[in-house]
Amino acid sequence: MPTLIHLGNPLSDPDHQRHILDSNKHKRFADSLKEHQFWPLRAESIDTLQINVGKRCNQTCRHCHVDAGPDRRESMDRKTIKACIKALDSGIFHTVDITGGAPEMNPHFKYLVSEASQRGCHIIDRCNLTILLARGYEDLPVFLKEHEVEIVASLPCYMAENTDSQRGSGVFDKSISALQHLNQLGYGNPETPLMLNLVYNPVGAQLPGDQAMLEATYRKELRSRYNIVFNHLFTITNMPIHRFLDDLLQNDQYDTYMQTLIESYSPQATQKVMCRQTLSVGWDGTLYDCDFNQMLELPIRTKESCSIHNFDAQSLINRTIRTGQHCYGCTAGSGSSCRGVLV
Repeated sequence: MPTLIHLGNPLSDPDHQRHILDSNKHKRFADSLKEHQFWPLRAESIDTLQINVGKRCNQTCRHCHVDAGPDRRESMDRKTIKACIKALDSGIFHTVDITGGAPEMNPHFKYLVSEASQRGCHIIDRCNLTILLARGYEDLPVFLKEHEVEIVASLPCYMAENTDSQRGSGVFDKSISALQHLNQLGYGNPETPLMLNLVYNPVGAQLPGDQAMLEATYRKELRSRYNIVFNHLFTITNMPIHRFLDDLLQNDQYDTYMQTLIESYSPQATQKVMCRQTLSVGWDGTLYDCDFNQMLELPIRTKESCSIHNFDAQSLINRTIRTGQHCYGCTAGSGSSCRGVLV
């Protein structure tokens, strides 16, 4: 099994990552935007509040752009959670997208879900599945069901070898057990409102395959092998950030991978990138255009509302979006977002 990247690697420093991304010889993302009349890229609205509640996780995945793991201690506190809930009272957000780390490991996770549910928001939990089997978290599946939380679950492959190579030994078997339990509760059944969507990330330095074809294959294989059903499969491009960037550099694949992204640039995907409708909140309350900018510590440019603690909707709706070389990851091929392909 490939060696997992250890926490504390010098590349985990966002300044160092930005230097690598900005000093390469490849075509600038800003030039691609200008070439297709998208410069400056601007938000169209904000209907999704994506909240990263911390970097603590029970897994240490090779492709993780968050650099999350068991040793991380960054965690959103109750005060910041309440500021997020206050922002929901503005009425402009339809969806609350909760991520991490393993978001369920934040001690205020249930409070956030309950409050968002009371406000009629659609709630997404970006779940690694194995946390649902961990000691102290066994009641989570029923809690998520009670609040009709959509589960978006990472599953790199329907075979154990590929999944474990990316996420760690034994992860696949635990993921299958968690999916079977969720199915028993009604998740993934089209006759219930309990949405269970899976996420596919390529194992190597390549773009994901066709989403519709992969979904069909996953559906067939998971049903025949494990009697598992789900609603949709989302394909997400691996971003050249944190551990995946380190992996590219260690294997001398960085230039090749970046050139693949650039040559696959799609103007159609650029029109639909998620940052144009999403606002991202970091664990400390800082606001970002997306979760990827958050990991590179590139906060929004709007000075009037740079933190969820001084949230001002009007100053954010038509803001100019901060971009960089990593943005080629969202605009390559069919595009990539937290909800899968864009075109």
